[in-house]
Amino acid sequence: MSALHYRTTPVIAAIDRKRRKQIRDSPGDLVLHDNLLKEFPAFEEVEERLPEGPVGPPSEALRITAWNLERCKFLDSSAAVLAQSGGDVHLLSEMDHGMARSGQGHKTRELAERIGCGYLFGVEWLELDIGDERERVLFRGQENDVGFHGNAILSARRWKRPALIRLETDGFYFEPSRQDRRVGGRAALAATFEIGGVDVTCASVHLEAHSDPGIRARQMRALLDGIEIYSPGAPAVIGGDLNTTSLARRHINRKNRDLPAVSPPELMEADAHRLVDPVPYEPLFELVAAAGFDWRACNKLGVATQRTRPDGTPPPPLGRLDWFLTRGMVATDPRITAAVEPEAGAAISDHELLAVTVSPVLVA
Repeated sequence: MSALHYRTTPVIAAIDRKRRKQIRDSPGDLVLHDNLLKEFPAFEEVEERLPEGPVGPPSEALRITAWNLERCKFLDSSAAVLAQSGGDVHLLSEMDHGMARSGQGHKTRELAERIGCGYLFGVEWLELDIGDERERVLFRGQENDVGFHGNAILSARRWKRPALIRLETDGFYFEPSRQDRRVGGRAALAATFEIGGVDVTCASVHLEAHSDPGIRARQMRALLDGIEIYSPGAPAVIGGDLNTTSLARRHINRKNRDLPAVSPPELMEADAHRLVDPVPYEPLFELVAAAGFDWRACNKLGVATQRTRPDGTPPPPLGRLDWFLTRGMVATDPRITAAVEPEAGAAISDHELLAVTVSPVLVA
């Protein structure tokens, strides 16, 4: 069940380093996890910095981007790609704040400053360690200054009613057996933008990677319910990493938890296109359609949105994980932009950037 939080703050308060160590060393008790979510305001707030400068006239259409920036480790290159995208509103996920693996910076704030935008930032996780298996090797011995990780919306245009939509708080990552222990849960970040004189909900989301189609469908159900509470029946754009691997958890390569959708040969033999066309295998799309959302017109279909890093992960075959979903909107010119450094061409994220132009459907 989704929970909506509308409180905004200019700065989400960091959690004391000593307290974080106490939490990291604690047993993985779900009652404790629930209490921690209530103890810290960070899990019920949206950090907001409004765009500066004059407010231009409302636009008849907006260019929207969606991008899993994989911690935003390459700030200047990421800013260059966003600046070249022509986007008016950027829906971002995997944004670090005070994490050793990304240089300890507040990546959302720094990125917004680079491209001259305001921003919203919502915390999904308080990370109690350095990160995933690869990162624990690369950054061994370092410690996070803050340890926040979440979603963001960047725009030079004004927005209304920012909200954090909490999708789950099941404590999966708080189990003591996990080396990448975290407090929190998957969440979406929403705000209202005026397009063509119509209020449109824009939401940035990241569904759980270490899951299966049923879990992703439950999280999508929570998001759709949350949007219906936030703006019943209103035009809306959802953008983000839905982790639509088409596979159940037992099919995911467990040696490295960060290699999504390496499928057994028999699955690929039965349907060679399932990774780039996961719709038949992911029940979340049935929920999306029933709620009046479309994915066909707003996405370049049949194309992988993953990208292999310089270290060779994730290896081929790559899948379609990232999507736009629209309701009550006309969508045109969907594109996929390579997530690479503009000059050298090196990967700066393991996800490509999506872009689409949207305008509200006019009702006579």
